[in-house]
Amino acid sequence: MRWVIFSDLDGSLLNYDDYSFEQARPALERIKKLEIPLVLTTSKTRTEVEIILGEMGLEEPFIIENGGALFFPAGYRGWDMADGIKVKSYAVIQLGMPYAEIRAFVKRMTPRFKIRGFGDCSVQEIADMTGLPYDKARLAKEREFTEPFLPGDEKDIEDLTNLVSKSKIKIARGGMFYHFIGVHQDKGKAVEIAKGVFRRHIGNEVRFVGIGDSTNDIPMLERVDIPVLIPHADGQFEHVDLPNLVRAGLPGSKGWNDIMEGMLDDLEKRSN
Repeated sequence: MRWVIFSDLDGSLLNYDDYSFEQARPALERIKKLEIPLVLTTSKTRTEVEIILGEMGLEEPFIIENGGALFFPAGYRGWDMADGIKVKSYAVIQLGMPYAEIRAFVKRMTPRFKIRGFGDCSVQEIADMTGLPYDKARLAKEREFTEPFLPGDEKDIEDLTNLVSKSKIKIARGGMFYHFIGVHQDKGKAVEIAKGVFRRHIGNEVRFVGIGDSTNDIPMLERVDIPVLIPHADGQFEHVDLPNLVRAGLPGSKGWNDIMEGMLDDLEKRSN
C-alpha cells in the first residue's frame, strides 16, 4: 500500500503564531525516507511554497492559493508529465481565475463594503496583520489567483456572499482571512485532480491522507481516505463530520508531527 499526503500549512504543518515547522521535522524526515509524496495544499502563494519546500528539503508537487493551481515539478519521479501546461520548471494545472479579474471585482465592491484586500495593503501592513517577517509578507502579496481580505464589518460577509454568487467568484474562509477565489476552484477540486495524476503513475493501490484545520480545508478532507483535523490554537476544532476522521491532540506542527508519527508507525507495521 502506497500513501500520498496532502497537507495544509498555516495552523497545521506550520504553527499559527510563528509559522515554524521545526516540531514536525521528525515526521518530515520519515516521510522523506519512505519516499511518500507530501503535497502542500495551501492558501499561500507559489513563491512562499517554493521557499518552504526548500527549507524542508523537499521537491514535491504543491497546490497554491486555495486550489488556484496545481504544480508538478518537471521530471517529478521520472514521470512523463503530460498533464498541465509547461511553465518554467513545472507542469501546471490551473483552476483559478487571473488575479487581475479578482482585483477588479474587489475594487467594484470596496466603496460599498470597505473591503481591505492584500492588493490594497503595503508589504508592511501585511506583515503587521499576519505576523510574517517583511520579506515573507512581500511574497504573500505576490498573488496569482486569489485575494485574501478582511471585511469592514463581519456582518457584510452574508451580503458579499450573495453578491459573489452571481459572478464567477466565491468566498472561502481561512484561518485568519476570507479569500475571494474563482468559482471553479477549491482545495478539494485540486486534490481530486492530483489524485488522478498519482493513480495513473503509481496505480490504484494508494491511500490518500489529508491534514487541515480550517473551513477552507474541508473540501480537501472530504476527498481523501484518511482526513486528519488539527485543532486551532485554542484547542477547539473546526466543525467537521466525516467518516474515518482523525483528530490530532495538539495544534500546529507538534500536533501534526505526533499524528503523523503514529500513522507512519502503523504504515511500517503493516508493511513488515
